[in-house]
Amino acid sequence: MGEPEKKEGEENAGGFYAKAILEPIYRQAQEQLLAPMNAVNKAHLIMLAEQGLIGEEEAQAIAKALLGLDLAKLATSRYTGRFEDLFFEVEHELTKAAGEAAGSLHLARSRNDMGIAVYRIALREKLLRTLDAGLELRSRLIEFAEKHVDTLMLGYTHTQQAQPTTMAHYALAVSDSLARDFCRLKAAYANCNRSSMGAAALTGSGFAIDRLRTAELLGFGEVIENTYDAVSGADYVGEAATATSLAAVNLGRFAQELLLWCTQEFAAIRVADPFVQISSIMPQKRNPVSIEHARSLLSSCAGDAATVLTMIHNTPFGDIVDTEDDLQPYAWRCLRTLETVYRLLAGIIATLEVNADALRSRAEASFAATTELADTLVRREGLAFRVSHSIVSRLIRDADAEGLAVRELTPERLNAAAEAVLGRPLRLTADELAEALDPGHFVAVRQLRGGPSPKEVERALRGQWERLDGERTRLDRERELQKSRAAELDEVLVAWLRPRG
Repeated sequence: MGEPEKKEGEENAGGFYAKAILEPIYRQAQEQLLAPMNAVNKAHLIMLAEQGLIGEEEAQAIAKALLGLDLAKLATSRYTGRFEDLFFEVEHELTKAAGEAAGSLHLARSRNDMGIAVYRIALREKLLRTLDAGLELRSRLIEFAEKHVDTLMLGYTHTQQAQPTTMAHYALAVSDSLARDFCRLKAAYANCNRSSMGAAALTGSGFAIDRLRTAELLGFGEVIENTYDAVSGADYVGEAATATSLAAVNLGRFAQELLLWCTQEFAAIRVADPFVQISSIMPQKRNPVSIEHARSLLSSCAGDAATVLTMIHNTPFGDIVDTEDDLQPYAWRCLRTLETVYRLLAGIIATLEVNADALRSRAEASFAATTELADTLVRREGLAFRVSHSIVSRLIRDADAEGLAVRELTPERLNAAAEAVLGRPLRLTADELAEALDPGHFVAVRQLRGGPSPKEVERALRGQWERLDGERTRLDRERELQKSRAAELDEVLVAWLRPRG
């Protein structure tokens, strides 16, 4: 019998599908999935041989074929449509090299469990790189904070001057936020780093395979227990996208603040020359476009992450295309973007100049320390805080109406406010009033855990370094584990082929 007759337009339609959909997926697999696919093949072979499910000669033939694969050729080959995808092309190459023995490599597995394992390996590597970049930025922020323990500045709430603090206190706040992002990304890594191998299509296999051994060989932390869940769950990539999105949103708020501080009106920081661009017409311009790029890239990062969740939304619980080749690139891209911005901001922070004199002068000229004046009245006069707050509010309101600066506040003016609210004067001296209005004193007395006093900030710095060093050690250990597992795969196969005797 001949081939079935094609309907009019069917061939052209199929050609478009191959060109528009299958070819980009093939190229994407060449770039991102070839190495993980090769690792899965090696690990599965080793497990099958160790379990006695394939013979020694068969195992050696497949091992020789795997070690002899021309990965460079596969990575650059042109899509012809001869094979449905890269998996089948690799299988074809193995069959050419090992003959019928290569068919045994697919024993007790499916493209379903293999595909998910390959995606998880690719994603975990990107998560590791992003985690590494996040630690780099945190390190630069902590170093920056160490330089500015005594750099007095104003803290803001609702975009208005609120209370005095220090640049170190602010930088450590950002670092703590990054630490929580790191924890979420680390949790996403742990859930991604679980093996689907052995689930086959969705029910596992009747052959006595060892799922734990395959997971170990591939560097996975554990297996996905339920075989149906192993090929159906997509939350591992959704969790990575969610953690990445929140990290991008958090970091975007910091980037926006840096841009505000770069303005001449704010005059708080100066971005180093390598991170600015000049104007084509205005000679005075130093545009901090590196931070603008960071801000816009973080928005695109959050957008790609949202796409991941949107594509998963309302899909069936099962092995489906929606969570595979069309979806995975958005997860990879959002992680790559976050990694890029982490490293970009690390460079910016490491070279950032701070106008400490301007920040101190602004703090000293503001009424931001008057919370401490209200606190002082509670301590010295035995007043309820709400009463002292009312007195200080009256003092500031009257000073503002008369156009007085904070330095022009006197005990007499304070007593006038007290008379109006309390019906009697206070005992505060001029020196005590000046101390209560001094932003340096304000910061110094706030020694509670997490406060801005230099002593407490020094303690917080030591704690942040200790935690960061621990996280760096654990991350390096995980990287080394992945490298050693990859090397072990080849070592086992090479040992099989080594002449005995």
